[in-house]
Amino acid sequence: MPKAKVNHIEIAYETYGKGTPIVLIHGHPFDHTMWYPQAEAFSVSYQVITPDLRGYGKTNLPGSIATRFEDYATDMLGLMDHLGFNSFHLAGLSMGGQIIMEMFRQAPSRIKTLIFADTFAGPDTPEVKQGRYDTANRLEKEGMEAYADEVIYKMIRPAHVNSQPDVAGHVLKMMKASSPTGAAVALRARAERIDYLKDVLPEINIPTLVIVGREDEFTPVAKAEELKNNLQNCKLVIIEDAGHMPNLEQPEEFNKAVLNFLEGINYAESSF
Repeated sequence: MPKAKVNHIEIAYETYGKGTPIVLIHGHPFDHTMWYPQAEAFSVSYQVITPDLRGYGKTNLPGSIATRFEDYATDMLGLMDHLGFNSFHLAGLSMGGQIIMEMFRQAPSRIKTLIFADTFAGPDTPEVKQGRYDTANRLEKEGMEAYADEVIYKMIRPAHVNSQPDVAGHVLKMMKASSPTGAAVALRARAERIDYLKDVLPEINIPTLVIVGREDEFTPVAKAEELKNNLQNCKLVIIEDAGHMPNLEQPEEFNKAVLNFLEGINYAESSF
């Protein structure tokens, strides 16, 4: 994988295809390979960029320098500078969805559209926030193995653990290969993020798409509806027979939703 030196780290990334860039930001505790069905489908018409976030995959952490949640977004904007992309479409799943909210906060004029998958914008409850800290401590102490075996049943539909063994195997492989330190740093940083529902969503005036798996336990449909209700120009798509990772559980439906959305934007722009 190529790497770019940005923000005291080396960001690993892959690019596919040619055309207008679309950047896909992975969730926790995954890496860029969670987007492989999208990279294949989208690269027919777009240039697809799939980075590894700091501390995940083949991207390192910045040594002794502390990581704030905002840094994940600054890293990605620096990568876009490195690649020479002034503007781009932007998609993120779960934690990745919150990172792209932060990217918009930092550089609103650079982003053409936002695609939020299985994410939410509001702050954590005190209980959820403490849970992130507790999980971070656990991962540093125990590693990723047991955690991955437990949360696989929430990452995808429980039935899909058996009925979609390739998907389950891929998700488990990504989680177990993740750095416990990198995952713990992200959990703590995420626990301290700002309230994007109040501070960022009212400022978003570009076309947005919200996608959610019908049976997502981490970010249920109600959270997706909350996003839609707080965005000015938003379409909501619910993917049936999918949990927290509809991009892998139902890739054809997910890809269709994204490509139809982008084609609609392109058509509207060409009509002026």
